[in-house]
Amino acid sequence: MGTRRRARELALQLLYQFELTGAQLEDMQRDFEEWQSAPPAAREFAEGLVSGVLENLEEVDSELERQTSHWRIDRLAAVDRNILRLALYELLFQSDTPHAVVIDEAIEIAKRFGAEESARFVNGVLDGFVKRRSEAV
Repeated sequence: MGTRRRARELALQLLYQFELTGAQLEDMQRDFEEWQSAPPAAREFAEGLVSGVLENLEEVDSELERQTSHWRIDRLAAVDRNILRLALYELLFQSDTPHAVVIDEAIEIAKRFGAEESARFVNGVLDGFVKRRSEAV
């Protein structure tokens, strides 16, 4: 597994835990064995993702709500919601990764951590977001 995939998975797990517990990021990192054993580069990238999502949560969630107009954001599965938040953050604020790579990574993570239909759902939401944004330009 590549460093960035590992980082995205760590970031998902931290965001999920944050959403459920509201714990401080530093406390979650300290108590998370996978975090402690991850390579420094993966932890650094993951921390940037988590911080970026949390700092821009209002805008990320606004885009998520716009893209999932038939779903209330609080009704999405927590894993799917946080995978989508991570991917949307990257698509909106980190232009160094191609859109196709961000979407593919999100799909693979959804296959590992989500429910049976999560990967298809994540793909549909993110693909629709990219298409909508490209049409607006």
